[in-house]
Amino acid sequence: MPNPLEVIGKSQIISVANQKGGVGKTTTAINLGTAMAAVGKRVLLIDLDPQGNASTGLGVDVSDRIYTTYDVLVDRVPLEKAILETGVPNLFLAPATVDLSSADVDLVHDQRRVLRLRMAIDEARQSGHDFDYIMIDCPPSLNLLTLNALACSGSVIVPLQAEFFALEGLSQLMLTIREVRQSLNPVLKIEGIVLTMFDQRNNLSLQVEKDVRDNLGDLVYETKIPRNVRLSEAPSFGIPAILYDHKSRGSIAYQKLAAEILRKAQ
Repeated sequence: MPNPLEVIGKSQIISVANQKGGVGKTTTAINLGTAMAAVGKRVLLIDLDPQGNASTGLGVDVSDRIYTTYDVLVDRVPLEKAILETGVPNLFLAPATVDLSSADVDLVHDQRRVLRLRMAIDEARQSGHDFDYIMIDCPPSLNLLTLNALACSGSVIVPLQAEFFALEGLSQLMLTIREVRQSLNPVLKIEGIVLTMFDQRNNLSLQVEKDVRDNLGDLVYETKIPRNVRLSEAPSFGIPAILYDHKSRGSIAYQKLAAEILRKAQ
């Protein structure tokens, strides 16, 4: 079996972030990664959420998570040791467990604590290892873990639930991204904002879409992710929705979103 970190060229690193929980962040990370892998891109998904939902959603049992992102960040275990194959060809995972919730405390005395993930990825690259895309599933908070993700990313995808106060919740994340750009990572940008849990029949969803597009213009993806039962069911089976039911409205939307992202990258 080939090393999952075989040389393929310099990767694009994208964080999937929103400090608000329940907006479809992990669902977006899993299904975008799957859709990109399906068109031949070699993708690494880094689970940086202590809940480990991305790991569970890809069918990786806790007992199989020998090395995790906690070990990479806190104990400086090489990133390649943590990486596991998934049931999706071309999609690999650096898993997480609840241990990650103590990373803030364990690294409190390290002056370079916000750069731990960047150093781990750089070391993997220096060893001749890389991916087409590295996607980081961030926790639902603006803490040390999210700062680690933003410090090493080229861009951020923001899942935004189509609900009241959606823009107000986005403002703090935008401010954090601006601060990270000024102090840690000058190349960081917003890749795009994707409206999630969208209901075309709901006037509130339509109004939120109008407000977001009026305020943020081209930053908002044309593709919208609908409310969809299949997207909710898939994680309990440990497979991405795109594999669980590739004809469902949610799966089709994520395939369209991946195509939109790849098209913009050309």
